[in-house]
Amino acid sequence: MTQPIANCPSEFCKSILVRTDVDLKKVGQVADLPPDSSPIQINTEGQYGSKAFVVVGRILYAYDQGGWNEWHVMMNDGTSAWLSDAQSEYALSLSSKVQNLPGIAQVHVGQQFNWSNQRYTVSVITPAHYRGVEGELPFQYWDKTDVTFVDLRTESGKFATLDYSDPEPALYLGEFVEFDDLKLKNLRSFEGW
Repeated sequence: MTQPIANCPSEFCKSILVRTDVDLKKVGQVADLPPDSSPIQINTEGQYGSKAFVVVGRILYAYDQGGWNEWHVMMNDGTSAWLSDAQSEYALSLSSKVQNLPGIAQVHVGQQFNWSNQRYTVSVITPAHYRGVEGELPFQYWDKTDVTFVDLRTESGKFATLDYSDPEPALYLGEFVEFDDLKLKNLRSFEGW
């Protein structure tokens, strides 16, 4: 498994990188991100089922009740995934190829959808704002500001997000995970821990 560079060379520090297959492309620079209390950071390593992963990027979002992190992770098989870190609740999800997703105007809390033989119920619709990005992302980031996300849950702990940050909605399917089950290493330490 290829590991990100632990000590950032100056030409890549605070860079936004986009992965296209096996190539990385530097597409911009970012300002300092606002402080947050997540113990996860770039280069944190973990385990999801039988797959090892490393955190390679992050998007920080804000909404009217706070904020959360979406950590871009690369699995040891080359799969790209997202680890959502919101108020000590964690969910890991992967991009889905489901077609004909509903437009945002067609979705409401309590509505149900069936994907991958699971019945998902819309739990919350969240208008959010980008607060910052860092590291390696699987897409180009250009002047994104306000976005809407629809989170869905199943009775068995599965998780889904409809992402309306681009003209065509995207669906991510996954599940809620316990922090300790991720077996995270290289966490950020805080005063008093």
